[in-house]
Amino acid sequence: MAEPVAEPIEIQSVKQWNEILEASTAAGKTVVVDFHAEWCGPCKAIAPKYTQLAAQNPHVQFLRVDVDEHNRIAATFQVAAMPTFFAIKSNTVVGMLRGADSQGLTRLVKEHAGPNPPVPPKAEEAKEGEEAKSEEAKAEPAIAAQ
Repeated sequence: MAEPVAEPIEIQSVKQWNEILEASTAAGKTVVVDFHAEWCGPCKAIAPKYTQLAAQNPHVQFLRVDVDEHNRIAATFQVAAMPTFFAIKSNTVVGMLRGADSQGLTRLVKEHAGPNPPVPPKAEEAKEGEEAKSEEAKAEPAIAAQ
């Protein structure tokens, strides 16, 4: 069975925005946001590239915010031109791009997304526990042989 393709999430409410940012921060995920408008030609032109980047980077949370529908969110980020893209980590803006610059958008994502998803702490703890048990198992025969 094929893995689902990651696609940008179109924000429907301030509540949804807040929940996604909170969950992404808790998971250590980078969020990339496309502030756009339906009437904006350059926004429509770059949308396929944005969707492609989302598919290529499933460990990054890609969001789309229509500035006319959610002007409170856009005002918080002082969005004055469309499209405007932000990279956000731990609720902090770490990068921004104005305009439909395909290469610039690719750089923004590459620079802030990281090559791989972060290893969840629980998985890392379990791995360390397994290594410790493995070391103990190696040590037991050596102790018995003495």
